[in-house]
Amino acid sequence: MNDAFVRGFNLGEAVLWGVLALLTLFWRAPDRFAGTHWRRFLPVGFLIFGVTDLIERETGAWWRPWWLLMLKTACVAFFFFTWRRWRIGSGTR
Repeated sequence: MNDAFVRGFNLGEAVLWGVLALLTLFWRAPDRFAGTHWRRFLPVGFLIFGVTDLIERETGAWWRPWWLLMLKTACVAFFFFTWRRWRIGSGTR
């Protein structure tokens, strides 16, 4: 793929995650989710994931350096467990 396209795409992803961080920061959570501490960390998770895309933009790979892969994996795991907590709280399994 074209290097300029890939770099631009990573920048777009970073902006998207930043916007999601802002939206979740000001999101008024439904009652089933409002009492959990996960909601407070969701914007931070999105922001960190956006930063990983900026790093990926410079390194050219999501798996290099090794700690970038670990950080991305941690973010995805956090999103999964947050989603799971929301599902349990909403009564759907």
